[in-house]
Amino acid sequence: MSATRRATAHGAVRWTAVLLALGLALPARAHAADALPLADVLAEAQERNPELRAARDRARAMAAIPAQVSAYDDPTLSYEGWNIPDSLRIDRADNNIFKISQKVPFPGKRRLAGEVATHEAEQTSHAADEVALDILAAVKHAYYQLWKAHQRLQVFAREKGLLEGFTRVAEQKYAAGETSQSDVVRAQVELTHQINMIQTERLAIHTTGADLTALLGRSFDEPLGIPEGPGVPALGPSSAALTRIALEKRPALAAQRAGIAREEGAIALAERNHLPDFEFSVGRFVNYGMSDGFGASASVTLPFVNHEKYSAGVTEAMLRLSAAEAERRQLENRVHREVEQAHLRAQTALWQVDLFTNTHVPQVEQALRVTESGYQTGKVGFLDLIDTLRRLEEIHLDDIAARTDFELAWADLERAVGEDLPRPAGQRPARRTEHD
Repeated sequence: MSATRRATAHGAVRWTAVLLALGLALPARAHAADALPLADVLAEAQERNPELRAARDRARAMAAIPAQVSAYDDPTLSYEGWNIPDSLRIDRADNNIFKISQKVPFPGKRRLAGEVATHEAEQTSHAADEVALDILAAVKHAYYQLWKAHQRLQVFAREKGLLEGFTRVAEQKYAAGETSQSDVVRAQVELTHQINMIQTERLAIHTTGADLTALLGRSFDEPLGIPEGPGVPALGPSSAALTRIALEKRPALAAQRAGIAREEGAIALAERNHLPDFEFSVGRFVNYGMSDGFGASASVTLPFVNHEKYSAGVTEAMLRLSAAEAERRQLENRVHREVEQAHLRAQTALWQVDLFTNTHVPQVEQALRVTESGYQTGKVGFLDLIDTLRRLEEIHLDDIAARTDFELAWADLERAVGEDLPRPAGQRPARRTEHD
């Protein structure tokens, strides 16, 4: 090889090495001006998400019902005129009766009705908290899917820059007669493919961004920014410990317990409906041509006439209680399953991140260095260099996917447990052994 060709080749290799050093490291956090912190996103969703606001408004509306159903009916003021003359002169009627009456249910009925409504309001409030869990989990999913799309775009953009450099190197070597035209064509095909991948990933960013925008209740023309990268993936308590927390903290279970209390109160109220209600009234009699006076009356309902009606109400209430208890057991089983599945998914992603961080990425980077050295000495073809670079970028994409999978599983785990979980700091992912 002539001195000119050696200088050109060595310069190209040095230029390639600089690109590799600058481009292959995973990107750091987005610029502060474009950053989209997760905490801010979650706070915004809590405040602006339309579905969550509707659920909370329904809960507040239900909280206003107990005071209504536990109160007595409004008193009634009435007037009766007897034998009013044709002139409709009230002052000449035989009797003018002014009466005020009040319906009084059997003692305990309105109190029980208020308790039933209170438990129903509690159930609705816990249901709103469950909606909040769903919304926040969906926000976290959209957030990290958007982060993943941005990371993939940067990986593709880096590879495009490297392929452009490799293409120029191949063209120079082809012009010098050191390689065939097929190497140049292959490099151009790879570059075109990479440009297509970049365009596709930009569309994915818009799609995922639209999902997050809708969850935040923002206008779709409002810029989102770039999500910040997740922290070090780590798992803390076991799935059994988390299940115990979930059975205590999960809003859906609290709602179900409130529903059971409501049905128990409904049984007591249905049994109390067998007892009569009352109505009392007091009247003032103003009589034309005679002395005036007062009157009083009392009435009572006869529920025994419709005994089967109220017995059917008791049966209905008891069956509703039985159904609510069965639903609680079913929900407890579902919560246990959700915690276990999310924990397993997080553990699997953790193992993958560990493999990529400590094994796959270092190995393929070493392979790239060896291939680059072989290309420099002419022992390795240009396409081998491209293939090794492609493999390195695939490993980086898989690493991004594993980190995203962990964050999605963690979001599902927090939703399943029913509260935010503190993540252990600085914990290295556990290695998977042959016995696992």
